[in-house]
Order: sequence, then C-alpha cells, then structure tokens
Amino acid sequence: MLENKEIQAIIGVRFPFLFVDKVLELAPGTRAVAIKNFTANEWFFQGHLPGHPLVPGVLIIETLAQSALLTLFSVPENKGKGAAFSGVDKFQFRRPVLPGDTLRMEVQFVRSQGVFQTFSATASVEGKVAASGQLTMAVTEKGVPITP
Repeated sequence: MLENKEIQAIIGVRFPFLFVDKVLELAPGTRAVAIKNFTANEWFFQGHLPGHPLVPGVLIIETLAQSALLTLFSVPENKGKGAAFSGVDKFQFRRPVLPGDTLRMEVQFVRSQGVFQTFSATASVEGKVAASGQLTMAVTEKGVPITP
C-alpha cells in the first residue's frame, strides 16, 4: 500500500491536481488499484453543477491516468522520465460520481507500441462501474517532445 508522500515521489503531480489518495495494489508496469475520496470540499464542486455537484468526467479520466502513471513510473527504467496523455478510447460513463464517494481505480497494462503504453481502466464506486475505457500514455525522456 502506498500513501500520499510515496505517491508524490513516483508521479510529479501535486495538490490541487493530485487525484490518487492511496494505492491498494501495485504491480510495476502491469497493474494498479488505487482510491480517491471525493469530499464535498473539492475545488471543482463549487462551479460544476451548483446545487447538484458531480465529479467531471474529465477528472475521472485524469484520476485513472494518474493510476496508470504509477504503474509506469514504478518501473526502475522509467524513473525520472516524463509522460503525456496521448489517447482516450472507448470511454463510457455509467453513473455519476458524487461528493462523498470513494472512487476505486483499476488500471491494467494492455500493450506497448514504441513510447506509447495502453491501459484498460475502470473506475467504480461501491462495486458499481462509474466509467471504463482505454488510456494511452507516451513515456519519453523529460523535456523531450512527443512526436508520432
């Protein structure tokens, strides 16, 4: 299990944009299971559907992407490298994620094609799928632009 400081040591994301609170399982380069507790105090709830707040879909995808980054950057040969989102595919949103929900993210490595790493990703609340699809991340040397 990884806590906040250990998560920050692996990925370069910080508050207010760090969306992984705890890692329950981590198989470097292969799989991760992590959680995010969305409290009513989250900064985006003030403006995202006032009176009926919900977590924006793009932030659910970002939360899953950060979980994928944990698998990538926990591999020793990727330490110190950079990454960028390069694809979101076949995503479906099945239920809203609300203030007070604990989001469970599960990411599983699917394939590698050059610098591009693809993961299947599922986000669930209380065992019910909230969103699922595929994410592709490009891993490069830090500061090196990603080119096709």
